Amino acid sequence: MDESGLIHDWNVEEFDTLAWGRHVELDDETLRDGLQSPSVTDPPIEAKIQLIHMMDELGIHSADVGLPAAGPRAVADVTRLCEEVRDSRLSLDVNCAGRTVVGDIEPIARISQRTGVPIEAAAFIGSSPIRRYAEGWTLDHMLRNAEASVSFAVREGLRVMFVTEDTTRADPDTLKALYGNAIRWGARRICLSDTVGHATPSGVKALIRFVKRAIIDPSGANVKLDWHGHRDRGLGLANALAAIEAGADRIHGTALGIGERVGNVEMDLLLVNLALAGVHDADLTRLSDYCEFVATVCNVPLAPHYPVVGADAFKTATGVHAAAIIKAQDKGADWLADRVYSGVPASMVGRTQEIEVGPMSGISNVRHWLAGRGYDPGDTELCRRVFDVAKQEDHTLTEEEMLAIVSEFGAEPVM
Repeated sequence: MDESGLIHDWNVEEFDTLAWGRHVELDDETLRDGLQSPSVTDPPIEAKIQLIHMMDELGIHSADVGLPAAGPRAVADVTRLCEEVRDSRLSLDVNCAGRTVVGDIEPIARISQRTGVPIEAAAFIGSSPIRRYAEGWTLDHMLRNAEASVSFAVREGLRVMFVTEDTTRADPDTLKALYGNAIRWGARRICLSDTVGHATPSGVKALIRFVKRAIIDPSGANVKLDWHGHRDRGLGLANALAAIEAGADRIHGTALGIGERVGNVEMDLLLVNLALAGVHDADLTRLSDYCEFVATVCNVPLAPHYPVVGADAFKTATGVHAAAIIKAQDKGADWLADRVYSGVPASMVGRTQEIEVGPMSGISNVRHWLAGRGYDPGDTELCRRVFDVAKQEDHTLTEEEMLAIVSEFGAEPVM
């Protein structure tokens, strides 16, 4: 039997009307917003170079490679990354962040001109009333700075993405003034930011529809719309999918969701969900490598229960779950075993289903574990000994603990 008809997918019941079932671009912010996390380590340039190659392999379309105005090291790293994109002929487009200050845009232009790599300048400014009050800004002051920086970038040959921070708490008139003028000054991409993770999915949709209807469409210009979300309320990924439904052209994310405070939309989970929807067709078998590499070089713990790439993502020690997987394997259908107790096929991301032994296990767990390591799964006394020990424990047994039990019993591999 093939896969057809064995999974009824309610997710696609209204697929024809769901706009997130369409192509959308992805912008990787790991090397900019991701490194603004208070607890991460800024990795060496060699690691950053390896990471942009991984992004390219995963089919990510663009990457923010830094904020050059942060200092000499940032300039050096951004320059080297642009050279790598150029020399290795990566498909990855490059953008860099900067405040709406000419002094922040100038080093981006200089790097682009020096390397010959087109760089999109992501010029950002706060937009919410609370931010304006804290800063003491007037709208006129904000517009003057924005005009100077956007106009300078356009004159220097840079593509401009105009970004408002805290968009999800900004009022309509301010957004009309900032975005409308930025488009008039030459910005051809605008970015809506949920800077403090305030939005809900319904709020995201309302905001994007307003911006498209009241600002982009009346401009008559070919302007793309980006979504940059944070996950302070735990809604980052849901908001990103809502943004795609509402018509966003590109979504920002970071590996493992690292970033300011509690982080950004998880790029890895975004890739998986778009792949499962059939709208991202790049090979994701190295997704775990991408996440584990970032965890290592940025000194970020990768929790065992993290979806898809965590150590426990495709493990089970529960008897009924393991039995279903084993029965599926016995039918000789790898695709069946990979899906019967998994919403994400392990093989899609270069992983395999793993069955372990613990206090919630059945005897089939024990037999499967023994067979997988060359021991006789038909040895009833050995199986019962392992099973009885496991039932007395308060945790899933480690490989070392299992081997110790087998060794104490005196069993030897049979193959």
